[in-house]
Amino acid sequence: MLQKLLFQPYFIALLFFVNLLGTIYGYFWYGNQLQETPLHFLPFVPDSPTASLFFTIFLFFILKGKNVPLIEALAFTTLVKYGVWAVIMNLLTLYISGDLSWQGYMLIASHGAMAVQAFLYAPLYKIELRHLTIAAIWLLHNELIDYVYGMMPAYGSLSDYQQHIGYFTFWLSIITILIVYHISVKNNLKYTIS
Repeated sequence: MLQKLLFQPYFIALLFFVNLLGTIYGYFWYGNQLQETPLHFLPFVPDSPTASLFFTIFLFFILKGKNVPLIEALAFTTLVKYGVWAVIMNLLTLYISGDLSWQGYMLIASHGAMAVQAFLYAPLYKIELRHLTIAAIWLLHNELIDYVYGMMPAYGSLSDYQQHIGYFTFWLSIITILIVYHISVKNNLKYTIS
């Protein structure tokens, strides 16, 4: 029943606009950090908005009746990885500081939803190993940019834990890649919109 609703073109169109607005807001949210980012690092700094951009592009093509497996692999991996990451970082902020702003709670809800929607639409993905390989390189390369070159998102109260966060983030990427492999490559789910 839920899957039938989720795969209706009108619902996908609604989700497309919600993700498009979220993507625009996300890039706006990164505005100050992007102004200080060297040009060659710009594609790798706004992690969550770029993840939702990939998913927005996926939804656009699904509405057109087309699959673009590379976009699907990038959307699935980045939505799960950055969705889970942001939820955990905000909960960690709450634990360490004992307080969380309303924006922190909003980030928990929105990023949790990012990860959930990635799984809900997994039956529509046509991801093959080559697509996942490129997405995996994107994820791991992004870790290097963030934690070797210092381009990670700014979380003031967590700045003393950057090495631990970098280590956690690397393994979150590996786990995400393995999950996507198991769900979309190994099992090779094949569904179409009716």
